[in-house]
Amino acid sequence: MKAIVLFAHGARDPRWAAPFERLQKLTQDALPEVAVRLSFLEFMSPALPALVAELAQQGCQQISVVPVFLGQGGHVLRDLPLILDSLRADYPAIQFRHSGAVGEDAGVLMAMRDYCVTQI
Repeated sequence: MKAIVLFAHGARDPRWAAPFERLQKLTQDALPEVAVRLSFLEFMSPALPALVAELAQQGCQQISVVPVFLGQGGHVLRDLPLILDSLRADYPAIQFRHSGAVGEDAGVLMAMRDYCVTQI
């Protein structure tokens, strides 16, 4: 079993998660054979360690963590690697992968630009 975890910051207002939930559904629809889950760094559940525990119980062998952040700030550069190091130690049978912040991708930036230019 493979999984993609969309890793977001989290917020106190539950409405903040709505676009990430839509992204999760869109991604799951595109990859029906992969478990697509949403996880948060803080304020919201599930946290990444709790989600990985659940995926491990389901027999997951590979987890790709995709930070759905606009930039490579401290959470992506410092916090996430520490969490992943701990998870790798706790779950040595699972192969963990992670990408850079989604907002750093050229295609994502172009899609955002296209949206912005339609607002004039």
